[in-house]
Amino acid sequence: MKAKNMDSSVFAGNPLSDEQALKLASNTDTMGLIKVARDLRDSKFHNIVTYSRKVFIPLTQLCRDVCHYCTFAKSPREMNNPYLSLEQVLSSVREGQSVGCKEALFTLGEKPEERYSVARIALAEMGFASTLDYVAHIAQSVHDETGILPHINAGCMSREEIDQLRPVSASMGLMLETVSSRLCEKGMPHYGSPDKDPVRRLETIRLAGEARVPFTTGILIGIGETRMERIESLLAIRKLHLEYGHIQEVIIQNFRAKAGTKMVLAPEPNLEDLLWTIAVTRIIFGREMNIQAPPNLSPGVLQKLIDAGINDWGGVSPVTPDFVNPEAPWPQIEKLSRESALSGKYLQQRLTIYPEYALEGEVWLDETMRTPVLKMLDADGYPRTDDWIAGNVKDAPADFLGELAEPIDESMLAVDLRSIVERAMRGELLSEEDITRLFQARGPEVAYVCNKADDLRKLVNGDTVHYVVNRNINYTNVCYFKCQFCAFSKGKLSENLRGRPYALDYDEIKRRSIEAWERGATEVCLQGGIHPEYTGQTYLDILKVIKSITPDMHIHAFSPLEVWQGAKTLGTTVKEFLIRLKEAGLSSLPGTAAEILDDEVRTVICRDKINTHQWLEVIETAHEVGLQTTATIMFGHVDRPKHWARHLLLLRDLQERTGGITEFVPLPFVALNSPIFLKGKARMGPTFRETLLMHAVARLALHTKIENIQTSWVKMGEEGGAACLNCGANDLGGTLMNETITRSAGANHGQEKTPQAMEQLIRRMGRKPKQRSTNYGQVSSDRIKSSFTADNLQDVINSSVPRKERDCLSKVRLVRSQVKADLL
Repeated sequence: MKAKNMDSSVFAGNPLSDEQALKLASNTDTMGLIKVARDLRDSKFHNIVTYSRKVFIPLTQLCRDVCHYCTFAKSPREMNNPYLSLEQVLSSVREGQSVGCKEALFTLGEKPEERYSVARIALAEMGFASTLDYVAHIAQSVHDETGILPHINAGCMSREEIDQLRPVSASMGLMLETVSSRLCEKGMPHYGSPDKDPVRRLETIRLAGEARVPFTTGILIGIGETRMERIESLLAIRKLHLEYGHIQEVIIQNFRAKAGTKMVLAPEPNLEDLLWTIAVTRIIFGREMNIQAPPNLSPGVLQKLIDAGINDWGGVSPVTPDFVNPEAPWPQIEKLSRESALSGKYLQQRLTIYPEYALEGEVWLDETMRTPVLKMLDADGYPRTDDWIAGNVKDAPADFLGELAEPIDESMLAVDLRSIVERAMRGELLSEEDITRLFQARGPEVAYVCNKADDLRKLVNGDTVHYVVNRNINYTNVCYFKCQFCAFSKGKLSENLRGRPYALDYDEIKRRSIEAWERGATEVCLQGGIHPEYTGQTYLDILKVIKSITPDMHIHAFSPLEVWQGAKTLGTTVKEFLIRLKEAGLSSLPGTAAEILDDEVRTVICRDKINTHQWLEVIETAHEVGLQTTATIMFGHVDRPKHWARHLLLLRDLQERTGGITEFVPLPFVALNSPIFLKGKARMGPTFRETLLMHAVARLALHTKIENIQTSWVKMGEEGGAACLNCGANDLGGTLMNETITRSAGANHGQEKTPQAMEQLIRRMGRKPKQRSTNYGQVSSDRIKSSFTADNLQDVINSSVPRKERDCLSKVRLVRSQVKADLL
């Protein structure tokens, strides 16, 4: 079967049958196979090749097996101690931790205590019954002390032994090597090695699948097996993966002859044979599987390995040698990155547990490992590699900003991504798949997407950066909803979080509104918790209070949740209530409470809140009655790029119907004080890369629909905000005067950024500052003058909620049961 005759079957999504796969053994069209494999790989992994930065821990090199090609296994007389001590292990791991390692690879011989008395004695003296007991202890200690994730290669195991190691590891592995029992016969490489029996090894791999362990396996080529036997081995692995879904990578390892072994003179597989095997493996497993080849075993030909279809280099250690192949040093990671780039691939660090398994931690990880892994992840399941956190005082990561400023190597851009960006620039509508792909940009692709988004910003908005002088008035932080991301709202059970429950009296709302007007504000922004005593009439009364003393103030108020709740408490429709709000002085609505407009996510983070349909209904109805709105997204918790894409598409379609959205505002999740993060159920917020892409991709996806993209200086800080303004954003939002919602979540920013500070930041970027009204209208010269000559803010007065009233928040109220029943 020729490779050229396979293309349509493979790319139609139809995996090869076993019969078709076996026929590949006689296919000698290596270059044709490579082309199919390369295209398959690129259709899934695009411009990325991954690696794990690891510390190699040879916990014991005693082994009961005697493989004829192995130099890892030692005899007792060659070793000072049968096992590494905890102190030795921790010393190596901490050295690796200091240079960014996130994996501790535990490799050991097979059950040495069954062959060597010295191993039994050493274990007994340490208080352990078996080598695997000791492994479990050391792995647990490593993770507890350093946070680095153990990956354990412990050989053939029973289900009980796998269950023992699962709570202390993020993944495990066992090379199948081959299914050829012929190689266990006398005179063959595995003779005298009971654990190399293919039946035993396949049973361990099967049991790992049964136990839901993310598992690494693969084949060793060049030890006397035939090409047909290689394919049979790959099919045996595929069969188990199809049943359990647990094989996270398949390694193609080429035999290297080693001095001092019985196979020192055995011929090594040549390059063509290695490339053939890699390509066939990719074709058999398809686009989804991670295919790996160790880079230290093929120096000088790494580009050819990439071309053959791999997408991963495996573990590479900057601090420890490859103890299995000590004659083959690891390439330096910087060199590996350069070699990968020569093939148009960006070297992306991963964890020992691959992204697709890490993101499904509830399935694939023991509960002891779920939260630690989750805190290490970005939205794609790769590790966070800088310490930037939304809302924190830390500057934007300098290395990342430096990469964005470098000239773009267009050979590193995947064809599909360039096509998507070009279509967006022409104003064509992007699909969910298109937008998701943009969010997955890595390396030079990120700079490309951000630069193109900024080109659109220049086209649409020029060099003007808008901002509005406003004041936030959060009239109460008491709320009976239980949004898992919110650290602002206070019920009886959240008093340990920042701040105490309060509800502003009307005099304080008046005072803040007057002070805002006197300080040049054109807007007050009102949002608060859903207080169990508040009804729609409360919101109407607040509007009337503000309008009575600042009649020209633009009131930007009430999220769709407040509108929905207010309407229900008055027994009226959303439309009728919005009309009444408008008549009472409401000028526009903030499009907050959107979080992620996908009920798969909302069920996790805000189950009792309005759903996606209800949020869209309120916003669309507001537009219908003549109230413009903003639109937001709050991202970086349990969501993924596909959810972001769906969110943008819903906003795009709504805007196409109504035209009532003035700006889109990305709000990175501030995690530190949020309940869902404190419970270990959410990520640490978005990464800096993800946040820049949210602004850039929004510019591209919403082009011709929403003109203004705003960045939140409260969430981003000055450097981060400036970076977003270079990635498609054109608006810095409001001066705020007071901000408490984001600060309650753990942010350090939020208290007033004056017009002077706003304009200094904008001018430092070479851009033109301009005050705007809420709806992007002109601001009078006297308002601008007042904003630049404002007195210092007076201290705010938050009226505490009496203890008796706080206690009653835990009780079920009629209003609460009526509204929540309707929402659910």
